[in-house]
Amino acid sequence: MTASTDTAPPTAPQAPLRRTLGIATVAVGACLLIVLLCAIHLAQGTADVGALDVLRVLLGQGDDLGGAVFSDSRMPRLLAGVLVGLALGAAGALLQSIARNALASPDTMGVNAGAHLALTAVAALGVSLPLALNGVLAFVGGIAGAALVLVLARGGATGPTRLILAGATISLALQAMTMLLLVLHEEETTGLYAWGSGSIVQSGTETVTRVAPAVGLGLVAALLIAHRLDLLALGDDAASVLGVPVLRTRVLTVLIAVFLSAAAVTAAGPVGFVGLCAPAVVRLLTPLVPGLQRHRVLIPLAGLAGVIVVLGADVALRAVLGGAGGVEVPTGIVTSLVGAAVLIVLARRLRDSGPVRRTGAAASGRPRSTRRVLALAAVTGVLLAAAALAGMLLGGRLMLTGDLVNYILGDAGRVVSASVTERGPRVLGAVLAGAALALAGTVIQGVARNPLAEPSTLGITAGAGVGAVGMLTLVPGAGVWSVTTAGAAGALVAFAVVYLVSYRGGLSSDRLVLVGIGFAAGASALTTAIVIVADPWNVAFALTWLSGSTYGRVLPQLVPLAVALAVLIPVVARHIRDLDVISLDDDVPRVLGVRLERTRLLLLVAAALLTSAAVGAVGVVGFVGLVAPHAARALVGGRHAHVLLVAPLLGGLLVSVADTLGRTVISPAQIPAGIITAVVGAPYFVYLLWRTRGGERA
Repeated sequence: MTASTDTAPPTAPQAPLRRTLGIATVAVGACLLIVLLCAIHLAQGTADVGALDVLRVLLGQGDDLGGAVFSDSRMPRLLAGVLVGLALGAAGALLQSIARNALASPDTMGVNAGAHLALTAVAALGVSLPLALNGVLAFVGGIAGAALVLVLARGGATGPTRLILAGATISLALQAMTMLLLVLHEEETTGLYAWGSGSIVQSGTETVTRVAPAVGLGLVAALLIAHRLDLLALGDDAASVLGVPVLRTRVLTVLIAVFLSAAAVTAAGPVGFVGLCAPAVVRLLTPLVPGLQRHRVLIPLAGLAGVIVVLGADVALRAVLGGAGGVEVPTGIVTSLVGAAVLIVLARRLRDSGPVRRTGAAASGRPRSTRRVLALAAVTGVLLAAAALAGMLLGGRLMLTGDLVNYILGDAGRVVSASVTERGPRVLGAVLAGAALALAGTVIQGVARNPLAEPSTLGITAGAGVGAVGMLTLVPGAGVWSVTTAGAAGALVAFAVVYLVSYRGGLSSDRLVLVGIGFAAGASALTTAIVIVADPWNVAFALTWLSGSTYGRVLPQLVPLAVALAVLIPVVARHIRDLDVISLDDDVPRVLGVRLERTRLLLLVAAALLTSAAVGAVGVVGFVGLVAPHAARALVGGRHAHVLLVAPLLGGLLVSVADTLGRTVISPAQIPAGIITAVVGAPYFVYLLWRTRGGERA
């Protein structure tokens, strides 16, 4: 007892000292690393101005060329990187704290997508606004996106999967609207496609100097509420007892985070995933350095980590691609690739929370009779035939059914023949692609036991997009089979990566979806890089294809899709009963003798191949694999024998109607079918999230 009493007093005062020294060591180390990156950064560029030339300029001894390059190009770009890193790093720390979710960030919560849409809308209108007003618009757009995500996910209280699913879907919908503006207003929005990935290239210091005070104000505001966030981390009830106004603090924190993000977007576009990576780096050091979790330390260190991420990405980009490549390729592509890897790693470490489960009959009401199912399938088939007929008749030139009859009989004129020849493959492609995506979505939802999963959220669509876009841009004149094969390879690689990374002692639904979202983000960034590097003058073509369009399709391009459906429908049909059992849990299939892993893998491979064939035929069309299976279950119940009969018909109907609307609403201009399905599918997804936001099963 005496020895214990004697040794206690000397150690007690040492704990705060060690904590302070640890924090100071981390801060000094971060600053030294930033100084090193700044030195390397200033020595890189397209002009023949090296490190010694930059040093002479700093000492006031440089020549005119070195001074001009330093003041007009390199220093503004460096300052923009520092500014964006500080703003997004701090914003990410705030959003993660308020959502109590390590995956929260301006990207995963729809903030950057909303800000980007607002600025693109102004540019599409041909309106040139002052920088301050652009900042206000970015703030409003970011607030709208974040508010919707937080409401749907109950501020993150329903678990990480729901929050990230809500953010990813809202971001996809906002990005679809942005792509629509880019496609329809190509001249007014020239350069915004690359800028939309986040570019810190600057011409002079005007933008940086005007945005810097806003970032400084946001950082000060964040530090002023840091003590409240420390108490809020104890839980809402404990914080209330300690006198913290919980709701007001949450709202104020979100406003500050969005304000910082909007400032960064205004200065450099949406630089991806800095707000995810920077706080994650700091939190990884928390077990080693106690005290880093306190927000007065966490927020500024996250800002410094953000600077390291942005400058490190920009230095690496120019080191690999050279000065010219560093100008053409946005820095945000590199940060997005790194951030996607971080998201995957964090998602793999999360436990399966399971707030949304089951896609079987129990989740969709009592099963319907076979007679009713066949009647509904017949009605859906009639509607699909009517939609296909409307697609043949409507367009730039209105035709009559008599014109189609004359064409069939060989009595049609040249104009009618040309119209039928042009519209026929488009209508057929829309129907087949919709059926394939609906079938793939049904299989994925059943296997993953998650009614919010679909090919897009598992990264399969993005993987197919990388393969197909890579073939189209890197191999000019590539044939349809080459494009489809490349898309299939990309989809299978994406599926293999997502499946293997998600498999951790078993297949977790939450991990599968979160890893898929991370992979999709990385694949999308890679696709953008391919387009910008390989074919920068044909961005409109890439945008149209990435938005999902049947424009210019001919019958040979649909052969791979038809073959995939002919081969894979029987494969899926053979395992319909297994799919019913697998959608329940892991134990029942094993008891009934189902080879769980083999069957699950076979079905997911079939879904990946169906998706890749659809992408190869009509491009990237999202949300069909989500909407069609849900609509089918609402009509015929949860048995997969019934769902798989109706869902492909509904998928074909949805894409066919979307394609027809896209060709006729603003004729002669056209809206890609994928954008129409996103506009329809996103609100439906929002409805699903809203209906299950209390945690009940869908």
